[in-house]
Amino acid sequence: MANAMLLAVLVSFLVLPFSALALTQDFCVADLACPDTPAGYPCKKGVGPGDFYYHGLATAGNTNNLIKAAVTPAFVGQFPGVNGLGISAARLDIAVGGVVPLHTHPAASELLFVTEGTILAGFISSSSNTVYTKTLYKGDIMVFPQGLLHYQYNGGSSPAVALVAFSGPNPGLQITDYALFANNLPSAVVETVTFLDDAQVKKLKSVLGGTG
Repeated sequence: MANAMLLAVLVSFLVLPFSALALTQDFCVADLACPDTPAGYPCKKGVGPGDFYYHGLATAGNTNNLIKAAVTPAFVGQFPGVNGLGISAARLDIAVGGVVPLHTHPAASELLFVTEGTILAGFISSSSNTVYTKTLYKGDIMVFPQGLLHYQYNGGSSPAVALVAFSGPNPGLQITDYALFANNLPSAVVETVTFLDDAQVKKLKSVLGGTG
């Protein structure tokens, strides 16, 4: 009992300084000249209005690539004002026939708002591998819970555009296909863990620039 009470007191003392900081500090614009940390970037000195403004999402991304899609981020690295606020944003452009392959954001949930075109989207639950899919039209929104595999692709005959909000300043991104086939993970290992044959693995590595 005494140990439990001592632990509660220690936790309180650990939490109080951070609570006080949250109450006494309105914001903490990232000082990108310093290294990032698990708690975010250190606060920049000499903050101005421009630190809370970002025009980067006004321009369409270049979809002239393998997946015919482009993500333009407004994460803390591009928009230092979101540091410590638990939010960030991005613009998603998908050309006709384009796709954002299965991927995950380890550090944030995603809210997608379609502004143009038609997007077919879905995610897979981690507990039962249940697939939740929906066709999204202009004005629709869909949420993708943190860390779950999900995808989007253009389901129409015209370019699709979406604005994306994240529940963290640096949500992270790992695309499954690139994680398996765009690096030097040996083909034999990929074949073992995916049940794909050698020809399939080597073909995908060739397409995505992998070796081994």
